Amino acid sequence: MKLTIVLLALVGCVAAFSVPTQKVKIADKEFLMKQKFLFEIVYRVDDPLMFEEWIKAGQQLVVDKAQYQTFDFYMEKFWESYKLGALLPKGEFFGSLVKTHHKQAYGLFNFFYYANDWETFVSNVAWARMHVNEGMFIYALTLAVIHKPEFQGLILPQIYEIFPQYFFNSKFVYEAEKFDYEVFSKLIMYEKEYKDILYKDVSEFSDNSYFYTKDWKTWQWWKMMGLGEHWYVEDKFFLRENFGQFYNDPKYVNVMQGLKKFYMPVDYTRDIAFFNADSKLTYFTEDLGWNAYWYYLNMDYAFFLDGKQFGLEKDRRGEWWIYNVQQILARYYQERLANGYGEIPDFFWYKQVEQGYDPQLIYYNGVGYSYRKNYYEFATYGNFDMLYQVQNFFGRVNKVLENGYFKTADGVVIDLHKPESLQYIANYLQGNADTEDKYFLNYWYLLAHMYFADVDYNDFEVFPNIFLNFETMMRDPFFYTFYQKFTDVFYKFTYYLKPYTQKDLFYEGITIKDVSVSKLVTYFDIVDFDVTTLLNDKMTFVDGEFVWDKALLARQARLNHKPFNFEFTIKSDKVQKGVVRVFLGPKFDEYGRVIPLEYNNQNFVQIDSFVYPFIAGVNTIKRSSKDFAWTSEDRITYTELYKYVMLASEGKYEFPLDISEPHNAFPDRLVLPKGWEQGMPMQFYFFVSPYTEEYEQFSNFDYTYSSGVGTGTRFVDTKPFGYPFDRPIDEYTFFVPNGYFKDVKIYYVDTFAKYFEQKYPNFGTFDYSIEY
Repeated sequence: MKLTIVLLALVGCVAAFSVPTQKVKIADKEFLMKQKFLFEIVYRVDDPLMFEEWIKAGQQLVVDKAQYQTFDFYMEKFWESYKLGALLPKGEFFGSLVKTHHKQAYGLFNFFYYANDWETFVSNVAWARMHVNEGMFIYALTLAVIHKPEFQGLILPQIYEIFPQYFFNSKFVYEAEKFDYEVFSKLIMYEKEYKDILYKDVSEFSDNSYFYTKDWKTWQWWKMMGLGEHWYVEDKFFLRENFGQFYNDPKYVNVMQGLKKFYMPVDYTRDIAFFNADSKLTYFTEDLGWNAYWYYLNMDYAFFLDGKQFGLEKDRRGEWWIYNVQQILARYYQERLANGYGEIPDFFWYKQVEQGYDPQLIYYNGVGYSYRKNYYEFATYGNFDMLYQVQNFFGRVNKVLENGYFKTADGVVIDLHKPESLQYIANYLQGNADTEDKYFLNYWYLLAHMYFADVDYNDFEVFPNIFLNFETMMRDPFFYTFYQKFTDVFYKFTYYLKPYTQKDLFYEGITIKDVSVSKLVTYFDIVDFDVTTLLNDKMTFVDGEFVWDKALLARQARLNHKPFNFEFTIKSDKVQKGVVRVFLGPKFDEYGRVIPLEYNNQNFVQIDSFVYPFIAGVNTIKRSSKDFAWTSEDRITYTELYKYVMLASEGKYEFPLDISEPHNAFPDRLVLPKGWEQGMPMQFYFFVSPYTEEYEQFSNFDYTYSSGVGTGTRFVDTKPFGYPFDRPIDEYTFFVPNGYFKDVKIYYVDTFAKYFEQKYPNFGTFDYSIEY
């Protein structure tokens, strides 16, 4: 946990180095009551609601217009659809990018968002929990909790804790859903006897022949420890990189006392089938934090929300969205290089897509997700009208960029060859509500995803497809191939901008003399994800309060890195403030050739940014990867949060509003690509620019528990995102004293090698000495 809130950001978010000291707020009884409601209303959401208090509260949807700030068209349509029995049925697949589903979800969101008081909100949410499609309900509720101003500080469990089905393979989900505690208790006794016999004489072996490594994959750590692919009882702490912060707290130990914990090992889709070469990257593309980041980015800046009403235009919502797309692609490219792969494949409308993908996911209604075979042709869908619309969008945007201007329907002419015009292009690309040409450009983005999922305009009940929801689409390698179309437009826009001159980049009086970087080491550690919502067990209530006495955990190996440090030596000729930006980029392509900077600027990922008050003379600045303000460590789980809330409700614990990492922070462990055992050549770029106090950061929101979405003061200055890599680079003018390149290597350490190299003395049990 961090005591200061982390701002929404992928690599590149501008955050302050030093922030004003601010006392952490403690939740009062009213806040705890609201938080308890949110935690309980989403518990096992695909099962009937079992909390009597909320069943009584949700007897009807409030349709009295006087109870709302506004009662709009979408709310009217939603209510009419319910009365006619035309809502998406419970149990059916919900796709937030299916046009028919989107309209209903928009109406439900408005019923939540525009409610005048908490009682109306509770009534509507509880009613929707019992009557509305589960996926639609969670989508609308998440948007409301994030955007409703009076809900600052309130949180929902992470999306992968509410719907583990979106993140873990069907094999695991089936095992979790048929888990029976009573039966499991008896199995433990039999299993112990079985293991005593099986491993009694294991010491007689003089080699590792009993490992049968020819049948195993090196990432299946549980087999290397002698464990099978089933459930295990757990009497220790939840595994995660920051478990010490919790386990050493007596209150935490007290909270978790009596909780029965069970874990099951699970890997990515590569565990089941190596579909193609891209399967090697599933540890990255299917990472829960990686996919959750994209989901919450699109919740915070949902394409259909009006920028003025929700304050999103203050945050430069379109620019921030397309910048995140560019950074996601750059980070993915770095991971490809770490595995010996080259550039992200291009996408052509009438050519085969080489990379197939089988998500091996199952929806909570039991229907499996669609898969795409290798060398697939999307044109075979036959819905050419929809295909032409998507193609025409890119053709039209490229055409207006070439012409240099855009004329709106009401006759306004916009010059597209100016830097400030990026906001228009970015809004077009996201297809958001702030586009200038709403008639043509709204919803094209939604239609593109519908086409790739083989969903027609008016389809209502559709097959599950990963391209229809933000939380699942980044699993597919085709996501990165298609989204290059977005960045192609972005780069075409920047092509018409003049490169920065040396005068533009030069910061008078500042010289970076040196930056030392500690050793960069990556490895795989093991973490427990809370999947208790999959538990197939009766709920126990004592005096009307739910007894949360069991926890199911998905134990998974994932990429991480050792903490690393920078030490800056920067000379300043006077007292002044500056913004220090840190970028990480590749040095060579997959063939070992140096990538020219004029092309490589697209591959740099901004990993840190902070304000520093320079003194006159030499400044020595020490900065740790743990200081990155936009990243998060492992989050406290749903089970733990609920128990903390209940303890605080009883007056036995002070519940701080910053108890959990924010929903929209980027995972710290994914800052570095995997690297190589012999060291993967990379390079840092450090850049210092003047700090222009155009506004005071955090001036209108409490950063200790709010990410400030829609406030306009989340970023430290108004420089373009990615500056100074946001324009084409002229190498003759790019190098200035306040910029500094540093060659580094990233070393990968195989955490599991020891299980092959020597006999594991506790074969058949989990190795708690595994490095973290």
